Amino acid sequence: MANELESQMSHKLTGEAHTDSLHDEESLLSPLEELDNKKLDKIYRKLDFRIIPALWCLYFLESFGSSAYGLTLTMNADQGHSLGQKLKLSAHDISTASALYYVGYILFDVPMNLVMTKVSPQSWLARIIITIGLVYTLYHVLENSQGLIAIRFISGMVGAGTWPGMSYYVSLWYPNDRSTRRIGYYFTAAQISAAVAGLVSAGFQKMDGMRGYAGWQWMYLVYGLVTLACGISLLWWLPDRPFKTTTESDNKLHILYRKFFTPTHPLNEEEKKLHRMDLEGRYKKLSWGWRDLIEIITDLRIWPLIIMYFGVVGTGFGLAVFGSTLIAVNNPSLTSIQVSLLYAPIWLFDLAGILIMTPFADRRKSLRPYIFSFATAIIMCGMFVTTYAKGKWSRYGGLLIAGFGLGPTVPICMSWAAEIFQPTYGDVGTAVSAALVSGLGNLGSVVSTYALYSGWPADKARLYQYSNMMLVVMLGVSIIAAGVCELIKDRVRQPKESALPSSEESN
Repeated sequence: MANELESQMSHKLTGEAHTDSLHDEESLLSPLEELDNKKLDKIYRKLDFRIIPALWCLYFLESFGSSAYGLTLTMNADQGHSLGQKLKLSAHDISTASALYYVGYILFDVPMNLVMTKVSPQSWLARIIITIGLVYTLYHVLENSQGLIAIRFISGMVGAGTWPGMSYYVSLWYPNDRSTRRIGYYFTAAQISAAVAGLVSAGFQKMDGMRGYAGWQWMYLVYGLVTLACGISLLWWLPDRPFKTTTESDNKLHILYRKFFTPTHPLNEEEKKLHRMDLEGRYKKLSWGWRDLIEIITDLRIWPLIIMYFGVVGTGFGLAVFGSTLIAVNNPSLTSIQVSLLYAPIWLFDLAGILIMTPFADRRKSLRPYIFSFATAIIMCGMFVTTYAKGKWSRYGGLLIAGFGLGPTVPICMSWAAEIFQPTYGDVGTAVSAALVSGLGNLGSVVSTYALYSGWPADKARLYQYSNMMLVVMLGVSIIAAGVCELIKDRVRQPKESALPSSEESN
């Protein structure tokens, strides 16, 4: 097969010594339509088995912390040992600590993702999860509200760049018409981690009082250590870039690092060539400057995407942090363990939404804004049911409906951003658009965790009806933004000529 492939390409050879660079392969490789789709499908399935489980574990552990934090607000409340009771937190303390997590995320999302374009993405993602593990291990020694507020901000800071970083990483290995499903695959980790957090927290509540620690302290300690171990394993598990884009440094530390922490490439030589051919027409050089960043930030198309993300992620994190609170306030007869167990199915429904809807968003890329709007409308219906239904179990059913709608919305936002910005700006367009959408869009999380629910004490007497309706308003604005983006996406700054890496930059 390798010889056959070489013969198909030989009439295009330039005769130059550096024929393996992406620049030279522009004249070497056969057109994309001549590639064997069955062989490509096999290659991408092979990549899936290596890449997706690693990203899934990474995102599972990163997401677990957010879900766990919401659950600690009700864990062992019957014994007076919840996080708020143990640290003597006021409602203002809780909302401030919740919001500062997202402030840290927002401030550092763009710079963290830009760093990733300059370094080994595999090492950078491993760094993120290692530092998350270290920080969350320290949660078990918290003693007051000041410590919680500080460590929540630090948690957001060290976790910044995770979601856009993974989206950028996927864009290196997969073409856009295959990306939404892959993003959806590892995005399921967030839903499963939320469900697992609910189940696991019920078990940790049984450990309350052991060695003087509350149940939530045990949960954070174990979670932090497991996350740290997984982060270290990613250094050998997650492959780096599919193609080298810069000359390797002769620094002794860099050489030592590459010797021990560079994982094997998941594809053989024949598969590498086909994979490269499939990606070539979509791949642009990594070099960027401040002018590129300014162009992306001032591109009108980025702002509707940010607003889309603002509404859905604000609702998602609002339910992640305060979902157990809504369950408890709507059904006061439940024990804290029962509340934790009922929290889990919300995110299983979220998982179902991902698995059902994201494949359609890849097969019919032109329908992405409509699928997003449909899913967002489902969330709105769920929020109406959980707010105004008469029975307590009917209200709980509304949370399940909202969870189902939430699933596909974020993956669609990220893959649509890459589809719009990669052709015009190349690699840096994918990285910066993902970071801006995720970073600024997370202001929705700040609103839902700081201004709503515990941040709106008077709303508790109304069973948080007004907070729920504010999320519905945010979701409605997201649907409008999706329509605006669809209208302007082909009328603003269309793709420039491809600027592929020069031969001295590529391998």
